[in-house]
Amino acid sequence: MKFLIQDTKKKINISKSIFNCKLNISLVHQVLISFNIKKHNGSKSQKNKSEVIGSNKKPWRQKGTGRARAGSSKSPIWRSGGVTFASKPNNKKIKINKKMYRGAIKCILSELIRQNRLIILNNLIIELPKTNIFLKKIKNILKEKILIITKKIDKNLFLSSRNIFNVKLNDINNINILNLINSDKVIITLDVIKYFEKILC
Repeated sequence: MKFLIQDTKKKINISKSIFNCKLNISLVHQVLISFNIKKHNGSKSQKNKSEVIGSNKKPWRQKGTGRARAGSSKSPIWRSGGVTFASKPNNKKIKINKKMYRGAIKCILSELIRQNRLIILNNLIIELPKTNIFLKKIKNILKEKILIITKKIDKNLFLSSRNIFNVKLNDINNINILNLINSDKVIITLDVIKYFEKILC
């Protein structure tokens, strides 16, 4: 399968098994749900009776004091006691195995090519950490949401692009699937293509 490199205007062979897959909507949907749930772990947590710090000793004897019976100072009816139905962070994680994740990435990459949203560059080297230099590199697609995926995020690339609100950077080890789908254009370098062909085959 032939694909054009934008900056050199040369065509390269890319793997059909990765970049020309049939779209599996249900698989991509499952991976997206799992990804979104991981972002919302929940932070609300209350202590129940067993988690409250304190003694389990009976505060006073059962009879003869004139007071109500009490078994523990950690009782929910006591001040600073445990909570009866304590709230805990929800654990709703959906397990996605490596084969499913890789399959979803293949589907998304193939669909990006079909929609002409994937741009391959030979390299994306920024000589100095200046925004103007970076803007010249992407001047033709500046008005769109751009995701750049590189093998390793270069310091100059990061510094020159961080002030541009519609540009996001990912390296190959931290690909954000939501950004991959929502971006108008996805720019990847040639070494990333080779990495995908090695890992996803």
